[in-house]
Amino acid sequence: MIKPKRLHKGDKVAIVSLSRGMIGEKNFIHKYELAKNRLGEYGLEVVAMPNALKGIDYLYRHPEARAQDLMDAFRDPEIKAVFNAIGGDDTIRLLPYIDFDVLRNNPKIFTGFSDSTTNHFMMYKAGLVSYYGLSVMNNIAEYVEINEYTRHAMEMTLFTPQNTLPIPYSVFCSYEKDKVWWKEENMNQATPRYPNTGYEVIQGSGKVTGELLGGCVDVFPELLGTSLWPTLDQWEGKILLIETSEVDMHEMVLSWLLRNLHAQGILHAINGIIVGKPAVEEKLERYKDVYRQVVGFEANLPDLPILYNVNVGHAYPIGVFPLGLRYEIDCDNKMLTLLESATA
Repeated sequence: MIKPKRLHKGDKVAIVSLSRGMIGEKNFIHKYELAKNRLGEYGLEVVAMPNALKGIDYLYRHPEARAQDLMDAFRDPEIKAVFNAIGGDDTIRLLPYIDFDVLRNNPKIFTGFSDSTTNHFMMYKAGLVSYYGLSVMNNIAEYVEINEYTRHAMEMTLFTPQNTLPIPYSVFCSYEKDKVWWKEENMNQATPRYPNTGYEVIQGSGKVTGELLGGCVDVFPELLGTSLWPTLDQWEGKILLIETSEVDMHEMVLSWLLRNLHAQGILHAINGIIVGKPAVEEKLERYKDVYRQVVGFEANLPDLPILYNVNVGHAYPIGVFPLGLRYEIDCDNKMLTLLESATA
């Protein structure tokens, strides 16, 4: 996997809208300005790609324009990082317009989560490390300030990477019901915080290592059967990242998706699973039973390590998780560690 270079003061970075074009709408354009100022505090020069601010309707009707922004951002040697604005539900429509040679030959930081899972699998197909988390509207343009958990993760991965990076759980959290709605009059309203229960080991013991691969499980069905979905050999020895979106996924649907991974042979190929904190608080306990049932009993893998309640995905706050790099799950001590430098 090709590791992009870290960010430095004076670097030019791009904002793209690869899914829903919310950031260009008049009700939300303040989020773009807020993100631009926040990144400017790090000495970065921020540019919006030509189609990024054209709004929901235009970008829905023109997936080729979204893809063009991504390709042009990667082609531009002055641009060192590409931050995706927000998720949505149709990034898969960009696939026919992606030139994987352009991605491979011009490695640079790419961030986003949720529907951006599709883009991360594009980066994986191109052989690039990418960075799950740090959406522009959700994280960089968080009201009041970028919370300290996300800020620290961003700095330790994109700006000052370490040879090994322990990934602690956040001591605070909140859920979808606590969301501060995006409108300018709420810009001084901080997201409420509650004590977080920390990492949980659903099953497994000892230590396992592997390269991290995965994302938002809601998106997986759109990827199956396409050139983006990794082969079974590519899943071998990986640590699977799974998180669920703000949509209140029924436990039965989660079990169906996990059964599909079992049917593909993926659950038997991987070394462990990292599960993000659910965005819907009521699912925090209920989903654990699904993993025990499908992975532990149905797949007959009761010893496969599953680290649960990780701060990745749709619950608040989230970190930044480089995909394609090697991690260690320490079940006995409930620890997660990135075993190599996040950026070059």
